[in-house]
Amino acid sequence: MRARKDFLAANHGLRIVTPAFILLVHKNGLGEARAGFTASRRIGGSVARHRARRRLKEMARLIASQAVPGADHVFIARPRETEWPFAALLADGERALCRARERLEALPA
Repeated sequence: MRARKDFLAANHGLRIVTPAFILLVHKNGLGEARAGFTASRRIGGSVARHRARRRLKEMARLIASQAVPGADHVFIARPRETEWPFAALLADGERALCRARERLEALPA
């Protein structure tokens, strides 16, 4: 995902908060899962923001098979993300996607 409108639409979807990131999940009607990544200036300078996004991208790549089909996933880095061990970040990502699937399945169609 790169378009601003997609990120804004995801803001109206499901929100799952973890210590290292916030996951926004919004049905996109395209039939495929997409992902977007963002880190605000609260994370730090450009080096810290890029590092946070790279870590989130790698985490998302490793758990892509667990993504909600037909939904946009936006990962927003939180200030503690760069201090979080990658194994813990990966476990948080798996739990967040599992919770997202459960909560979306519980919603009426």
